[in-house]
Amino acid sequence: MSYRLLSSNIINTEWSALLKLQNFPNSNHIPNFFLLNRVRCCSNNYNNLEMEDLDPTKLIVINDQRSLDRKISAIRNAGPSKLQVIADFDATLTRYWVNGLRGQSSHGLLKQGNPEYDAKRQALFEYYHPLEFSPVIPLEEKTKLMEEWWGKTHGLLIEGGLTYDAIKSSVANSNIAFRDGVVELFELLEEKDVPVLIFSAGLADIIEEVLRQKVHRYFKNIKIISNQMVFDDSGRLVSFKGKLIHSLNKNEHALDMATPLHDQTGGIDGAVADNASVKQRTNVLLLGDHTGDLGMSDGLNYENRISVGFLNDNIEKNLESYRKAFDIVYLDDRPMWGVVDLAAELCSKFDG
Repeated sequence: MSYRLLSSNIINTEWSALLKLQNFPNSNHIPNFFLLNRVRCCSNNYNNLEMEDLDPTKLIVINDQRSLDRKISAIRNAGPSKLQVIADFDATLTRYWVNGLRGQSSHGLLKQGNPEYDAKRQALFEYYHPLEFSPVIPLEEKTKLMEEWWGKTHGLLIEGGLTYDAIKSSVANSNIAFRDGVVELFELLEEKDVPVLIFSAGLADIIEEVLRQKVHRYFKNIKIISNQMVFDDSGRLVSFKGKLIHSLNKNEHALDMATPLHDQTGGIDGAVADNASVKQRTNVLLLGDHTGDLGMSDGLNYENRISVGFLNDNIEKNLESYRKAFDIVYLDDRPMWGVVDLAAELCSKFDG
């Protein structure tokens, strides 16, 4: 399919004219104003440039502009009291590339302080990870394999004597970072009293520690839905709490496992919305880096959902499937600024 560009009507005429140049200037010289505003990519026959004439790493792909506009209007009309944000963690809130290297996941950064068990977990990864993405394994069988993988990994963490101090050290020495704009997104949503549900097949305690060390502040509107650890009085892992969450079952059916962030003292500061009230918020802004992340809202009877996908790598191979799956797709590990702009629009008073 040939994608064409339609500049956003919020970009001024000078930049609209720039889009029509046959040779787009070096992307490193494009001002931030241009990058932070939306550029529409769609299959309609607009009299603009072919996608291959521009730098695709600076573009936003939108499949159906009219549908997106309708959703934005509906969510704005309902107001922020009906909105919630559902976000994947690894490679969605966090960057895919960090300092020129592949960023670590919340699970992959963990070092137990026991090389033997670190090696055993790595061996499990090398065996099961290809199975996770195999196109020939039926979903039911693949789900059982994922349960098997996660269960074995959790068993090794307990058997290997993981401590919370090891988690702190692992995060401090990790190659993980949030996308630019994530903190500002959290701040905006906290100000508007919009809950943020972070879904992850990783480990809730590690995600919370990453937030604590990398963001350096607490957000009362954030809840984490992930695998929760139980530590004894000496800080040693002894068990896991609740249902096992793996890559194929992280959705709002697991909302009962949601835990709020703790403040610096380990307590919960301020009022936290209960899970029942979250389910009453029937407008959703969903953020993910994989088409499977769309299932995170399966347990919610939503009225309107705007889905934003981050296509971080293998763009040419995956662009078509992402375009069909998500309302908006950000290419090549883009920052979060466009989502901040979108969230501000969704929470603003409707003037139409």
